[in-house]
Amino acid sequence: MSTTHLITFPIIATLKKMLTLQSSTSTTKANGPLGTAAPEPSWKILVYDDAGKDIISPLLSVRELRDLGVTLHLNLMSERDSISDVSAVYFTMPVLEHVKRICEDIRKQTYDMYYLNFISPIPRELLEMIASAAVEANCVQQIAKVFDQYGNLISLDDDLFVLKKKANEISYFALNSNEVKDTQMDSMIDAIVDGLFSVFVTLSVIPIIRAPRNNAAELVAERLDKRIRDNLRDPRNNLFTSDASLQQSQFSFQRPLLIILDRNLDVATPLHHPWTYQALVHDVLDYQLNCVTVQDSAKDATQKSRHKGKSFDLSSRDKFWNAQKGSPFPTVAEAVQEELENYKNSEEDVKRLKHEMGLDAETDETVYLLSDNTVKLTSAMTSLPELLERKSNINLHTNLATALLERIKARRLDIFFEMEEKLMARRSTDESLVELLSDPLGKEIQTSWYRHKNLQRILSIQLEIRRIRCDYS
Repeated sequence: MSTTHLITFPIIATLKKMLTLQSSTSTTKANGPLGTAAPEPSWKILVYDDAGKDIISPLLSVRELRDLGVTLHLNLMSERDSISDVSAVYFTMPVLEHVKRICEDIRKQTYDMYYLNFISPIPRELLEMIASAAVEANCVQQIAKVFDQYGNLISLDDDLFVLKKKANEISYFALNSNEVKDTQMDSMIDAIVDGLFSVFVTLSVIPIIRAPRNNAAELVAERLDKRIRDNLRDPRNNLFTSDASLQQSQFSFQRPLLIILDRNLDVATPLHHPWTYQALVHDVLDYQLNCVTVQDSAKDATQKSRHKGKSFDLSSRDKFWNAQKGSPFPTVAEAVQEELENYKNSEEDVKRLKHEMGLDAETDETVYLLSDNTVKLTSAMTSLPELLERKSNINLHTNLATALLERIKARRLDIFFEMEEKLMARRSTDESLVELLSDPLGKEIQTSWYRHKNLQRILSIQLEIRRIRCDYS
């Protein structure tokens, strides 16, 4: 994805406009406001559902929310106390259960002003339900704004986003199960289309869509194409022509290419044991929404424990993570060691400067030396926050690398990786696979659970390679 089509920046901009109660050109009001807009409050409460939390948490930290005036953030379905003199910003999916809870808040007048932001377009019947609740409670003027945000996606990086909110909603198993009903399939297809449509509304671009025929990918492409065309035909609600720059995107020769493929084209790749930094973290650690949880030891990962371990944020703000997440693990280990040595050198420079200026001992000459070395002192003081941040970042990745190394040794992931590489490159035989499976060292080192999972993956890859060979023979 090119730098002009980065997904993170427009989503963050939309969220900030929502939280600062500004009107956004990239969002549309749902059939007009229910009341007149109120003055913007200095502070507010954020109320979200699980989907809204998943969208916000990888992009905005608690500190950033506080800077935007959010002093409290609560789940919509939790028990919440009434705070009648504060405004509330809602960010939820437009489903019946959530709308009923919003109506309940309105009837109880839980908050002062209500800014309702729906992740997907709200159906008219649900919007009328909110309007009826406001009329019954005689608080129409407290419904300040109602917006369709078209934000039904989770952005994890500048060029990475996911559509599913829960593991059991949209999955390979669910889409390929023999027991799936037509209504369930249509629901999953519509959810995928809704997410992809949100992506391009957020980017303000109209894609060129390509997909193979006679599978679910073609169905997704057709429905997405129809939805984009239907929106372009409506001049009043055209989401792609809200300003001059967006008008140009329709006729630009730099339109992005969207290729939708069926996972059955390459089943082996997601089963392959990885060897790069980010993929290893995702595969062997608890890594969700750019947050990784590390247990004290590899043994804790195989047993159910109440101890949650340490959690670390791996966001795009982490320069080391951005630089090394695609590197092989041995390269990452060397980079961590190099960063540690650079930090120690910088720390020694600060200590040496302190010694030269006589600050390591209190003497009568300290004031004179300070006035004579103002530039050096200013440089040292400026570098201290950066050094502390670097130290914290080095500790984070040292802990991650140590945890990964423990699990690599315990599960012998390096051997599985090499064997799978040979299988996928068609440089391995069935005899070498049998030799690996009967390795007594592997039986001794690996736990039964991990051994079964690893063997399932490598056998699945072997079967997939055989299927591909039969198809092309």
